[in-house]
Amino acid sequence: MRETHRHVDVGGAVPYRIHIGPGLLDDGALLTETLRGRHALIVSDRHVAPLYAGRVQSALQTARPDLRLACHVLPAGEAEKTLTRFAEVIEALASLGATRDACVYALGGGVVGDLAGFAAACWMRGIDCVQLPTTLLAMVDSSVGGKTAVDIPHGKNLVGAFHPPRAVLADTTTLRTLPARELRAGLAEVIKYGAIRDAAFLAWLTDHADALLAGESDALAEAIARSCAHKAEITERDPLERGERALLNFGHTFAHAIEAEQGYGQGLNHGEAVAVGMVLAARLSARLGLAAWADAEALRTLLLRFGLPVALPAGLAPDALLARMRLDKKAHGTGLRFVLWRKPGDACVVTDVDASAVRAVLDGTDTA
Repeated sequence: MRETHRHVDVGGAVPYRIHIGPGLLDDGALLTETLRGRHALIVSDRHVAPLYAGRVQSALQTARPDLRLACHVLPAGEAEKTLTRFAEVIEALASLGATRDACVYALGGGVVGDLAGFAAACWMRGIDCVQLPTTLLAMVDSSVGGKTAVDIPHGKNLVGAFHPPRAVLADTTTLRTLPARELRAGLAEVIKYGAIRDAAFLAWLTDHADALLAGESDALAEAIARSCAHKAEITERDPLERGERALLNFGHTFAHAIEAEQGYGQGLNHGEAVAVGMVLAARLSARLGLAAWADAEALRTLLLRFGLPVALPAGLAPDALLARMRLDKKAHGTGLRFVLWRKPGDACVVTDVDASAVRAVLDGTDTA
């Protein structure tokens, strides 16, 4: 079965491999391939742990009978990605007696991956982490690149660290239990890669929309591999987001403001917010004269095809969203900074964006 698996190698100072395919959570040899010590902590949540934690634990113990292994299960949801839950994972590592050659296995979606990865980055100033993403969103985005963080009331992902994983194992069989809404949310991030780097990929997504929405394994594996390849290429050149990596945040300045203002987990999920954010970013690009209005409309149409929201949720005040954006990690001291595009597949970073143009987009008073 191994020959049907795909993989993507991430280079740079801390190289690692992304494995994509069915049955990876049961592959003890692969799970322990990068394991250096004799302590391991599985971190998961209450939705994912009952489905997969036992399988991962069995595979690890079979491959490494000498392993001291524990499992820490968090409540599920974005609202749990907090410093309080982070402290609980640190306490679990302490209780395990985890040494500097220990490993954290992050089993779940983006919340678990971010939080467990951040704990691994901080325990004894950094131990290994293997990402085991179980959602499409995590497979194509948060598990790759080494960004780890928690949220605070002021904003999303404001406390964190760059900490690349030792490996990523994206077991595509976990997508069979993924709710349709979560699958669509992941597809928003897949569409993002086409929007910022690869217009031909947007065309491929259009042609394979039915298969992707139906959860067909081959189509999803291809979408994951192509998305991860784009992210790997960028992150190995810019691991600390000092330049090109910022392009991966297309739509995210709007999205993070929406999520924070709605209250994490209370409105749109992350992928849905990114879908709205990409439409707003495309419209802002057009308003500033960087891109064609027709391209913004085409992106909106594609997102609708995948069942994603494309308009700002009701009840969000533009002034409040602008205040959130000024605190965003992508903002500079000199003004608002956005990832925009010149055309599909050609994104760019624009600094000192006039707040009045952003307000017009948020108000819906921008016109084609």
